[in-house]
Amino acid sequence: MPPAEVTLESIRAAGERIAAHVRRTPVIESEAINAGCGARVWFKCENLQEIGAFKIRGATNAIFALPAGALAAGVVTHSSGNHGAAVAQAARRRGVRARIVMPENASAAKLANVRSLGGEIELCAPSLAAREAAVARLIIDTGAAFIHPYDDPAVIAGQGTVALELLEQVPELDCVLCPVGGGGLASGIAVAVKGLRAQTRVIAVEPAGADDAWRSFQAGALQPAGAPTTIADGLRGALSARTFALMRAHVDAVVTVSEPAIARAMRALWQQLRLVIEPSSAVAYAALGDPALALRGRRVGIVLTGGNVDLDALPW
Repeated sequence: MPPAEVTLESIRAAGERIAAHVRRTPVIESEAINAGCGARVWFKCENLQEIGAFKIRGATNAIFALPAGALAAGVVTHSSGNHGAAVAQAARRRGVRARIVMPENASAAKLANVRSLGGEIELCAPSLAAREAAVARLIIDTGAAFIHPYDDPAVIAGQGTVALELLEQVPELDCVLCPVGGGGLASGIAVAVKGLRAQTRVIAVEPAGADDAWRSFQAGALQPAGAPTTIADGLRGALSARTFALMRAHVDAVVTVSEPAIARAMRALWQQLRLVIEPSSAVAYAALGDPALALRGRRVGIVLTGGNVDLDALPW
């Protein structure tokens, strides 16, 4: 996969394509957080998208980039929740049917969100292999177009529009921290950031219990996902060859954070920002104090990816 398959130009084109369908989310600061960490931090609030997550960007770009003939049988995808909601919303706006394969252990909040947007859910065992098998069967049975959660240049370009907005809102960032699961967001952000401001570092953060990106960077070759175990359910996906190649070309480092650190970060952001964020959103903030990143005194952007939380199952 040539990394040039996703470029600053394709991300800008995605921004134009999706502008009427997604929110330009705000960037906020907290004096208390700045004082506590010794850096100046801006939070890009993708949890305030209409569906509650950044995923609406990539799904909308992918679905609206397809010709009408390719959508005659609707679309299909697999998701732990946020991408499924995004596909359902974008499909509804395009006027086509959306089938969403979700794991049996998906959060109640995310299942409800997908259904409320018109997505037709098919449950499967909680493994990537089960998801892919269910999607393959639906494609054969229905002829629906597959919208991959992250391994798709149009999806990646759509996610990269987060960085276009962030660097317009805060132009001179020293570093951008974002979560990484399958790598669609991290690779899209990295391409955009390096295209606009090459000196800005891009740091991808993932749970220690789902550390395939970290292991892949350490090995210099794509590593298997293993059996990811983390409260950050949106980050249990594994890098693809495409997202790994893009990240190797444009991401400066990958770091991991522990489960207790994720829970502490999530609770702190609820209290200090007065925002509902999910565990996957908290991983980047959880890494802010990592001494190896040397972020004291720096201007840092952190992407809050989503806020679809099961309020009956909070991790504290």
